Amino acid sequence: MKIMLDAGHGYNTPGKRSPDGLREYEFNRAVANYARDLFRNYENVTVYFAHSDDRDVPLQERTNRANSLNVDAYVSIHANAFGSGGWTSPSGIETYVYPSRPPVAYQLAQKIQRNLVVETGLPDRGIKTADFHVLRETKMDAVLAECGFLTSKNDIKLLRSEEYRKTVAEAIVKAVADQFNLKRSSNPPPPNTSGLYKVQAGAFQEKKNADDLGAKLRSDGYTPYVYQDNGLYKVQVGAFEKKQNANSLVSKLRSDGYETFIYLD
Repeated sequence: MKIMLDAGHGYNTPGKRSPDGLREYEFNRAVANYARDLFRNYENVTVYFAHSDDRDVPLQERTNRANSLNVDAYVSIHANAFGSGGWTSPSGIETYVYPSRPPVAYQLAQKIQRNLVVETGLPDRGIKTADFHVLRETKMDAVLAECGFLTSKNDIKLLRSEEYRKTVAEAIVKAVADQFNLKRSSNPPPPNTSGLYKVQAGAFQEKKNADDLGAKLRSDGYTPYVYQDNGLYKVQVGAFEKKQNANSLVSKLRSDGYETFIYLD
């Protein structure tokens, strides 16, 4: 069984954030990471990511990769939004399939929707159809889950919570396992606990841009370092064993006007 997890958008995608600054991608990628780890508990399952922490991967590239890998299921993870930028009232969970309602994809959407509503306690907004690229251009069964509203003062508290992100991942994995009759491994690998929470302030094609950002950070009293990874020059400001320490640094950086995000490496 090959599964493509798609954390929607990228950490620098314009507009994809809550009124108080939570980037949608931060939530999406965290759920994808937790789901990948949970899938390690099942036999003969390979998980691929459609997204990247380095850039906002174009939709065509995401679906092309899924098709070329011939994956069996494509699950796109998102957080919803309503209105033009401020806090609004809509709240809850909704799951999308392509308008033709492919039978297996629709069944998977039903299971994901049901699990998410039961496990999160958020309102059930139902299963909907949409001509989204990731649903239209994928050759395999594909669904897109909207796991709460960035523009809801109620939902945003949950979307920021690591416990909620784990709950969402568990609900999605449980639905996929049920739909495709995945068998639990009798000897699952241990969870990956060796990573650090790293704070990244930028990623650039040109080294000069990374160096300029590093110099600005140093002038503001931070200790960044610039390194090259996968063809990009990245600016990292800290690495921590505890996420709350990374969160504290991010809060300070954002108060100083820097756009940053946390990733687990």
